[in-house]
Amino acid sequence: MSSKTLEELNRVIGYIKSDALEPEDQKQIVEDAIANYNEFVNPGWLKYRKSVSTNEAFVEWMDEKEYFYDVYGEKFIDCLGGFGIYMCGHRNPEILEVVQAQLNRQALHSQELLDPLRGYLAKALSEITPGDLQYCFFTNGGAEAVEMAIKLARIATGGRWYISTVGGFHGKSMGAISMGGKSTYRVPYLPMVQQVQHVEYGVAEDVRKAIKNLVAVGEKVAAVIMEPIQGEAGIIMPPAGYLKEVREICDEYGVCLIFDEIQTGMGRTGTMFRCEAEGVVPDILTYGKAFGGGIMPITGIIASPHLWTQELQDNPWVLGSPTFGGNPLACSAALATIKYMLENDIPNQASKKGDYLIKGLKAVKAKYPRVIKDVRGIGLMLGVEFPQSEIGYEVAKGMFSRRVMTAGTLNNSTTIRFEPAATTSYEDLDKVLRRFEHSIKDTAELFDLL
Repeated sequence: MSSKTLEELNRVIGYIKSDALEPEDQKQIVEDAIANYNEFVNPGWLKYRKSVSTNEAFVEWMDEKEYFYDVYGEKFIDCLGGFGIYMCGHRNPEILEVVQAQLNRQALHSQELLDPLRGYLAKALSEITPGDLQYCFFTNGGAEAVEMAIKLARIATGGRWYISTVGGFHGKSMGAISMGGKSTYRVPYLPMVQQVQHVEYGVAEDVRKAIKNLVAVGEKVAAVIMEPIQGEAGIIMPPAGYLKEVREICDEYGVCLIFDEIQTGMGRTGTMFRCEAEGVVPDILTYGKAFGGGIMPITGIIASPHLWTQELQDNPWVLGSPTFGGNPLACSAALATIKYMLENDIPNQASKKGDYLIKGLKAVKAKYPRVIKDVRGIGLMLGVEFPQSEIGYEVAKGMFSRRVMTAGTLNNSTTIRFEPAATTSYEDLDKVLRRFEHSIKDTAELFDLL
């Protein structure tokens, strides 16, 4: 068995090291990918991918700039952006250069001594976030960051209850999914963290009532957690003033306010963090996705100093001790990403290109009002809503067949997302809009909606 495994590994590593694949290698990789996913990953995965592809099997192999390529060299414009990862494009050379330099020096660290890059990154983050946000804790994935946020709120306030929103999405670990507001994800794991009350998103008075009623019966609320714009729910924008009012309610009752900016942050919505545009500072802010520059996974939280209690200072690891959280390689990517975003004003690029893209999408909606129900969002976090999920699936497949990657939310395509890199050229945005209109026209004909 070991000799067979070694032979297989040598073949696969040969593919990785190869500058160019032979036709027989390309075919073999596709066949292997299908078999391996069905037999060793999850047999449902390929069925799920029908939401963004045709009946063909596409295997992603390389990327650059605003594009990715399949194993045969087919080029796609990436308008999904890994659900928000690629704000600076794929394998941005300026970020990649820094990561490669760090890799040549040190990848991981001893866990015991001081790692200077973690400190440099925490300082930089405190300078680009609003208000008094200062102390950082770095993690590896979005759900892990949310876990740290809700644990910090509990330690700092002594509260046990959380207020979250219907439709909200915060990840799929047990604590994070307990905060989530979609039954699809919650039901298989019930019961979970029980002290969570969900309220309607966008209605501040519901937050007030929930906290007031809990306090009235002797319960203490640790935190309110929400996305400044709901992503997984379908790019849902709250009404003007909502976040400010929630901030005031939290201040009134001494409740911690957590903004989950894992998707909305790092320039995606036209400001470095969405809460800046609303003039609101949370007590805890989570970040991720684009934070690693599309090259390394790194997420985390940043919090106001008053939350860092004596208990946390006496035992710095009581909050968590992720082995790979804040490792030197990931920190180097985040440092280079922040530098690139500031030098190239990525938030402003996202704002201008988002205005351009949403104008074009709305022009298509005006031509096909029976196909497109709504176009919404801000910056480069945009959603196009359809009357039913099957129509969205067809549009996404039509875009994919025209070599543009978009996708719906994880469970359906009633709304499909447009989250391209801020570095995407206007020429490519025009291509996206043309191909989108062609996909809409074909879908209108298929569903008799002309």
